[in-house]
Parts: sequence; C-alpha cells; structure tokens
Amino acid sequence: MEKKRTETIQIPDRKFVVKTDRSEVRIGRNEKLAVISGPCVIDSKELIMETARRLVDICERLDVQLIFKSSFEKDNRGSERNWTGPMWKEGLEILANVRKEFGVPVLSDIHRTENLNEIADHLDVLQIPAYMCQQTSLLLAAGETGRPINVKKGQFLAPENMAGAVSKISSTGNKNILLTERGTCFGYNRLLADMRSIPIMQQLGAPVCFDATHVVRLYGISSADPAGGEPKYVPHLTLAAMAAGADSLFIETHPRPMEAKCDAASQLNLDHYENLIKMSLEVRKAVKSAENIGMINPDL
Repeated sequence: MEKKRTETIQIPDRKFVVKTDRSEVRIGRNEKLAVISGPCVIDSKELIMETARRLVDICERLDVQLIFKSSFEKDNRGSERNWTGPMWKEGLEILANVRKEFGVPVLSDIHRTENLNEIADHLDVLQIPAYMCQQTSLLLAAGETGRPINVKKGQFLAPENMAGAVSKISSTGNKNILLTERGTCFGYNRLLADMRSIPIMQQLGAPVCFDATHVVRLYGISSADPAGGEPKYVPHLTLAAMAAGADSLFIETHPRPMEAKCDAASQLNLDHYENLIKMSLEVRKAVKSAENIGMINPDL
C-alpha cells in the first residue's frame, strides 16, 4: 500500500514588541491576547478619552494587552466633504494625552513620508493603511524610523503577497512587523474574510492580527447610513479568527457608533466589547488546549 504523503509547513517563531515608558505589549504565539482598539478616527478629544478610559478598564480586568488606536488623519474617504480627522499636530496631541493618562501604547495611520520622523516620535506603532501596503517609499521610510509597524493587508492582495511588504520593511533593519488581515475583495463593494490568510501570513515570520470591523463594511454606501455595514457579524468573524490562530485582534469600537464621523456603520458598539473579548479568550484557550493534546498542529 502506498504511504500517504503529508506536507508539513513550518511556521517560524514570531514576535511583535511595543515598549513605552510605562508598559510593554508582546504579540506572538505564546503571548497573552493583545487587542488594537479605539474609534476609527479622532472625532474629538472628549470622545477619545472616554473610549480609552473604558477600554483600559476592560482590558485590565480581563488581563488583555491593549494598544489604543485612532487615526489622526483618514485620507481614504468616499467624498471630499467627509471628515478626515484633526490632522497630525492636533491629533498627535490627543493621542499623547491617552498615553500620558493611561500608560498604554498608541497607534495611528500614516499616509505619506512628509513629517514622518516627527510623527513617529509621538506614536508607539505606525500603521500602514491597506490601500498603501505596496507603497515602497512609505514602507521604507516607516521602517527607517525604527518604530514597530502594523501593515494592513490590501484588499486586492493574496496573503502570500504580503511577503513584499515584510521584505521592504525588513530591508531597513526593522524586523518589528505585525500583519493585519482585514478582508479581500469579493465582487463589488464587499469583502470576504479568508481564514487561511492567518496561517499563510504567519509563515512570513510576522504575527498576524485580525480585523473584523473592516470586513463588515459595505462600500459604496455611506458609513453614516446604517445600511453601510453589518456589525452584527463582527463576533462571528472575530471568534473564527481566534479559532484559526490569530495572534491578536483589531477591533474598532465607539461608545455611540452611529454618531461616529467615520465608519459609523461598521464599528463595534463599546457596550458589547467586553463580552466579545471574553468569548475570544475562551476560544483561544480551547485552541491552545487542543494544541497541547495534539488535536491541532499549527505547523501542519
């Protein structure tokens, strides 16, 4: 009888480390769960501080690592009339207040190389937006800052094609890279989450984060319109990602989502955040238990 052929895929050890004066977040295979969370864009200082206070409280009680996220600029908007954020000087000052008061790392999007070193001095993590993940000049400049970098996978790319982004940043000597899956184009105006993307991108040597709150956005409809997103599916996708072995979670959340100035229809209501994290921890625990008794082999 012919012996059945098996193929083993070796997933390298992967670490993403963010250090501040008061905290350290470590994302990887055997680390505590880490979440990247906050409102999509900075609506106001008051809104940001309110959200950060509640997120810090939840994450401390659940023993979850937090990186606070909100964009000081949102350059990819459907209309020139849409809110693009307070821009970098005012926005970075607001994020600095979060870091100072709560001691958590802060993350925001970058879109161009201008003023990047000054911006990097005020952020703990630089985020490359999905639609700019192939922008060579931006990736190299971000890498050269030495800051940890989260690269969101382009909706137009296969997961293995993110090797290019990893290579570009790594060529600067910066190996502190996180990759985030946020859906792939599925026809017009819809995204599909392929859970194979998680282990595939992990093979590139970087930890992988999963973002359900962008997968559920229905493009072509204003995000201010309740029909512009399906946040009711955020828990399903998040838990599936945990089962697939995601190293961390990216969850945009807002205390009053339909008042948000960006992605109102797809952000998770902050009132539901704690329960989702509790469920995610249970799934993660079950997956780890299955690995320990040999039911799931992450290297197969």
